[in-house]
Amino acid sequence: MKLSDIADNAGSRKKRMRVGRGIGSGKGKTAGRGGKGQTARSGVRIKGFEGGQMPLHRRLPKRGFNNIFRLDFAEINLDRLQQAIDAKTIDAKEIINAESLVKARVLRRAKDGVRLLGRGEIKAKLTIEVHGASKSAIAAVEKAGGTVKILAPAKTEAGEAA
Repeated sequence: MKLSDIADNAGSRKKRMRVGRGIGSGKGKTAGRGGKGQTARSGVRIKGFEGGQMPLHRRLPKRGFNNIFRLDFAEINLDRLQQAIDAKTIDAKEIINAESLVKARVLRRAKDGVRLLGRGEIKAKLTIEVHGASKSAIAAVEKAGGTVKILAPAKTEAGEAA
């Protein structure tokens, strides 16, 4: 091996494309940028532009509304809870709440609270503290001898005094 024999691997260094250097190069004249005007400029392109005609997304009426005060609950079903108890990741004798479910990795995060749903069946006697629960879930837990405590305050009707 000599110093003059040292070379890069084949194909590791590529020559830069020299644009705008004549018609024979294949990248002459517009240099791969197309025609004139806005689309020839870098970083500018009107999406949804219909040549001055009112675009479709503006012709259609607006619908719906997003409630900024809406709470996003992490949902858990009874079968998932029973699965965690069977796997011994949750102790059925202790109070089950959002923190214990996240700690046991049954839920990834608690979000705005936990809502218990009624899919599946529960065999263990549990004490659960959640921010919401379906009627079927509450009935199933109470049938197994457990209790469900709802943490979130009950929503008052518009006419009633709070």
